[in-house]
Amino acid sequence: LHGWQDNAGSFDRLCPLLSPEVPILAIDLPGHGKSSHYPKGMHYFIFWDGITLIRRIVKYYGWTNISLLGHSLGGALSFMYAACFPDEVDRFISIDIAGPTVRDVHKTAASTGDCIDKFLHYETLPETKMPCYGYDEMIELVLAAYDGSVDYDSVEILMRRGMALAPAHFNKDGYHFARDLRLKVALLGMFSLEQVLAYAECIKCKVLNIRGKPGMNFDNPEVYAKVMDVMRKNASKVVYYEIPGTHHLHLVTPDRISNQIDEFLLDI
Repeated sequence: LHGWQDNAGSFDRLCPLLSPEVPILAIDLPGHGKSSHYPKGMHYFIFWDGITLIRRIVKYYGWTNISLLGHSLGGALSFMYAACFPDEVDRFISIDIAGPTVRDVHKTAASTGDCIDKFLHYETLPETKMPCYGYDEMIELVLAAYDGSVDYDSVEILMRRGMALAPAHFNKDGYHFARDLRLKVALLGMFSLEQVLAYAECIKCKVLNIRGKPGMNFDNPEVYAKVMDVMRKNASKVVYYEIPGTHHLHLVTPDRISNQIDEFLLDI
């Protein structure tokens, strides 16, 4: 499960390094990559929607005991699913996140109105107004937006699923972002610390947490350690590594974490 505004391509470098004994299903979350966008009028409540999505997939395939691997948002979704269905998850791996993001409540209160207006703006933006860019311009734009978390080659991998040629009715040349623009408004539906810790208490499976150094900057950096401490109380096993790398270390430097993941997945 990939991160916010990324896509399944973020695992393209890591998966080939993992044991062929482990089957892998990597998906584009709704509104991301090549997956469909939500209909107009619907918000992306990313964490809650993600639990339902995983459940749909599990039910579809008839799986009864699964392992989850997630980066950032995907790691938070793995955490939430393991908490909601503790008897149906064998283990989960989370890369550079411990649980759902806990945002400063004052920042949330001050910016909610702007977020709603932005959401409605993106929802009503005509397709002909969709920004389009040349290939090199698109790559450079994404590279700058990720602010050092990825390199040029990594962006090219992400954009295989993250951008699309402008269709004829756009009346312009170039590429546009494949993801739903409404995903840029991700503030709504965030968790309180109390909620996250309550879910952490429910996790019983094996847990591997790989934190990048420097990794990602969080509004409340102390939350990471608190969530890990609570999981250690009830989870059957908790393994924690700090590995030199950016927030996207699974994409930029996958060789630094592949052995740890393999060892954890193959541990009986």
